[in-house]
Amino acid sequence: MPCTLAAVLLALFLFPAGTRAQQPDMPGMNMGSMPMKMSSMHQPSTLIEAELHHASSGTSAEPASTPTPMLMSHHGQWMLMLHGTAFLSDTQQSGPRGADKLFSTNWLMPMATRHLGPGQLTLRTMFSLEPATVSGRQYPELFQQGETAFGKPIIDGQHPHNFFMEVTALYDIPLGKQTLLSFYAAPIGDPAIGPTAYPHRLSASEDPIAALGHHQEDSTHIAYNVLTAGITWRGLRFEESGFHGGEPSEQRWGFQPSPNGHAIDSYSSRITFSPSPNWSGQYSIAHIVSPEALYPHEDQQRQTASIMYNKPFGGTRHDGTRSGNWSSTLLWGRTRSLSDNSKENSYLAESLLQFANRNYLWTRIENAGRSNELLLSPDSQLPPNFEESPIGHVQAYTVGYDRDFHLAPHLLAAPGAQFTTYIAPHPLISTYGHHPCGVVAFIRFRLH
Repeated sequence: MPCTLAAVLLALFLFPAGTRAQQPDMPGMNMGSMPMKMSSMHQPSTLIEAELHHASSGTSAEPASTPTPMLMSHHGQWMLMLHGTAFLSDTQQSGPRGADKLFSTNWLMPMATRHLGPGQLTLRTMFSLEPATVSGRQYPELFQQGETAFGKPIIDGQHPHNFFMEVTALYDIPLGKQTLLSFYAAPIGDPAIGPTAYPHRLSASEDPIAALGHHQEDSTHIAYNVLTAGITWRGLRFEESGFHGGEPSEQRWGFQPSPNGHAIDSYSSRITFSPSPNWSGQYSIAHIVSPEALYPHEDQQRQTASIMYNKPFGGTRHDGTRSGNWSSTLLWGRTRSLSDNSKENSYLAESLLQFANRNYLWTRIENAGRSNELLLSPDSQLPPNFEESPIGHVQAYTVGYDRDFHLAPHLLAAPGAQFTTYIAPHPLISTYGHHPCGVVAFIRFRLH
């Protein structure tokens, strides 16, 4: 956690309070007096304006009305932006497979935007110190699975993110007032699959724990060699991506290759529809070559569909934002093995209510398909000739609360807690018990 706080202090130094500069006239942005926070800029009202802000992961789109706290400054023709979040969490879990741990999940996203030629150039990076703040290459999460730690399958745990979560360049060319042509290139980034990934989704922003359905819904948000082209017309957007399908290796500090290299070998398509500022939906389908290191000969087809709703409400504060906001996501993800046609479906409903300025109440409900890996002992090697297959669906019900306090200029801290109870499918009851549960107490830090 000291590394995370050091990154926050560095951000505050680089984006000091009161920094102003003359602004370029960028499409979709209010180029009058430029305040320090993204949320107090002209709020996007269309899908095109939301895309030009590039405040979500990859090229995904939340509803245009979604607020995004962000520090801002200017240097010449460049508009500089920064936002980030860090959780310091302690988890306690019950049942035969429960575990306890103190850890931090975190990310920091710097971004720079300017006019270039006929369009808008955006350079964006995203970093995470989780390789240092999540010891043992995983943190406890009952029924979670996916990727490896020390060459063994992660069972009842979530892996940390890479230090480089995203390094990308985006270029947007307006083709009239209602049409936008977009290009995205990233040695490591987020292809056009699924909705905004859970670490950056507003409806999940107060939950420090990964969604159980992560590997069926948005696990590709850190992929190698991503190229995406998209066309947006009014509230409709279509995108195509090529990328490397193998998941990152366990060596998370650099651009480490997956076991089968870095070549662009996978592809995806996504259609996004935003009929109003408060609604956004998407459907995506992908062919992913050898995503899992433990099953190198297994290719996958992934499909996702989601609906997001966001509603600002309450009085207007001095910075132009509203005193309340309600954000919700419904999400389905399916992964199908192309070698044996086995399928795992996961379903998620999550909702976050911000009220009375500083209070947050949220819930996440999941019905997540799991495999027979969960019958193995944690930290064990795969048995010889082991074949992964679906074993049933785990239900998880989470509720949580936290409250903001001003810790320093442009830095909020929110102590909070959440409780999760699980219902195991019959084949897993003898291993986990009927209703294991988990509690997470945390402090959330956010640039604001």
